Amino acid sequence: MIVIFGVAYFFYGLQPSAIGDAPKDFQIMKGEGFRTIGADLSQQSLIKSITVFKLYSLLTGNAQKFQPGSYTLSGAMSVPQIVGTLTEQKRNDVLVVIPEGSTMKDIDAMLASANVLLPHELDSFDLTTISADYPYLTGQTSLEGFLFPDSYYFETGSSVDTVVRRMLDNFSKKAWPLLSENDDWYHALTLASFLEREVIGFDDRQIVAGILLKRLSLGMPLQVDATVSYAKCNGLIRGCENLIVTRSDLSISSPYNTYGHAGWTPTPIANPGEIAIKAALSPIKTNYLYYLSSSKTKETHFSRTLEEHNNNRVKYL
Repeated sequence: MIVIFGVAYFFYGLQPSAIGDAPKDFQIMKGEGFRTIGADLSQQSLIKSITVFKLYSLLTGNAQKFQPGSYTLSGAMSVPQIVGTLTEQKRNDVLVVIPEGSTMKDIDAMLASANVLLPHELDSFDLTTISADYPYLTGQTSLEGFLFPDSYYFETGSSVDTVVRRMLDNFSKKAWPLLSENDDWYHALTLASFLEREVIGFDDRQIVAGILLKRLSLGMPLQVDATVSYAKCNGLIRGCENLIVTRSDLSISSPYNTYGHAGWTPTPIANPGEIAIKAALSPIKTNYLYYLSSSKTKETHFSRTLEEHNNNRVKYL
């Protein structure tokens, strides 16, 4: 009786999880094993049973044959169909690694270099064509901040719509749950982009977040060097020949220059990762009002007064 039940459960688990389910993007990263793949499939409701998926993969000799890449799957597919798709040799997929702190124009250049998109397809994308599918895009004018940094497999010659949706789906999964409960979430995302570009280390980022929020409450300009670099390099940070901010740069006329303009920048200045977002959402209050990061050691030094800050500039810059 137990054997009969086990066989029945096995064949039940091979069946589609949801007839007529909409297609979903599914990604396998290099080095992921069939156990991880099964867990991811189950999380996306693409299979009924992880156990049946793993057992079928082993029995059919496919457990070690899964290919890294990007796939389109649906709950209307059976386990044999899914395994067949995921073990098919992928020839046109390329791995694109987008580091934390990359700007939209940086990412545009990376995707063009990998032959995923044509140059400027991403930075000229009309987000109003998809904003209805992503609630956080309502009223937004730029994708800056929403293109979640991660490792992606894209097919060469992809459509820009496909690429943007995949990155936004990742943002929806990893960043939006953190931000969505914050009434001022867009400024938190903007703050996270500052932290990503300015400071290394979670604890230091929390302290700097507290400093910048304190400056706002005191009516001070934010004075974030990374915002000046963003303005100076026209949003293309990687490869910018004159990234270092000089004294003359502080007078650049731009709403992104937080030395010359009070308050927040119009948009984030980069696409922050999960750690920077968490730091922005958990600022630490201190007596500090100034900070700087050593160009040599990358260590952050804090000060309470402008005099202390200027002394630190002499010591560490």
